[in-house]
Amino acid sequence: MRIIYTEDYSQQEAMEKVRDIVSRRGGQRYFLRTFGCQMNERDSELLRGLLGGMGYTPTDTPEEADLVLFNSCAVRENAQQRVFGNIGRLKSLQESRRDLLIGLCGCMAEQSKVQETLHRHYPYVRLAFGPHHLYKLPSLLLELLQGEGAKVFLQESGEYAVVESIPQERTPGIKAYVNIMEGCDNYCSYCIVPYARGRERSRYSADILREIKSLVQEGYREVMLLGQNVNSYGKGLDEEVDFASLLEKVAKVEGLWRIRFMTSHPKDLSERVIQVMASNKNIMPSLHLPVQSGSNRLLKIMNRKYTREE
Repeated sequence: MRIIYTEDYSQQEAMEKVRDIVSRRGGQRYFLRTFGCQMNERDSELLRGLLGGMGYTPTDTPEEADLVLFNSCAVRENAQQRVFGNIGRLKSLQESRRDLLIGLCGCMAEQSKVQETLHRHYPYVRLAFGPHHLYKLPSLLLELLQGEGAKVFLQESGEYAVVESIPQERTPGIKAYVNIMEGCDNYCSYCIVPYARGRERSRYSADILREIKSLVQEGYREVMLLGQNVNSYGKGLDEEVDFASLLEKVAKVEGLWRIRFMTSHPKDLSERVIQVMASNKNIMPSLHLPVQSGSNRLLKIMNRKYTREE
């Protein structure tokens, strides 16, 4: 399913109402901390765009914020413990400021065990939503600000959409992140990504190219194409496109100096992708290919779906 954010009238209306509440309160500030990978960094650019559209302004410290959000990572246990540690340090602050909103988003947020931990040990956390519900932030905040719910915790629904035209606030510079797909269908035995990010879904190539051309016009000269498994890009789309053909199209964008991408799954890496990389000078000769093991026994246990020989 493809959603154009600017045509989602429920979120547009919620954004306006939140902006009005923020204005009547004399302005509100937010603190956002990001943990994890480049996908999370990109999600935080969208979060900043949404919050800015609702009238919030950023601050560098939780003590100055009216809203604190932690964009979390679920891939490594250490990252999860750091998130819980940061939330725990806000207990005394929240006790002294009952109107402070504290929320958890990102890959941890909709896991049932994480939500149980929040309810049991961090009851002052009032908002939790995963990456595929990011675009609903205006309506979630509105529910809390209007006092319609003491807490708003979203749960995994099994329904995923590709949402275009979400407001964003990009990191300044010449390098930009561009999502081309999200989710994973591989279900490696050790990996939580399919459960945290959902099933694979790709953006249409025209939407990706439109975004990249706009970035070049804004002065960006390098893009990092992002996806949990970029080599499986295009599956499920009603257009004839795969990752190799997308790379070719992106390489032809005038004014784009460098193209990088991550992450690749070895079982989906094709000769055609390597050929396209070799024939386009603006595609960097860098390939992040997590082989994981040289043991066929371990690869089978990991459910990697390839052998050492392959």
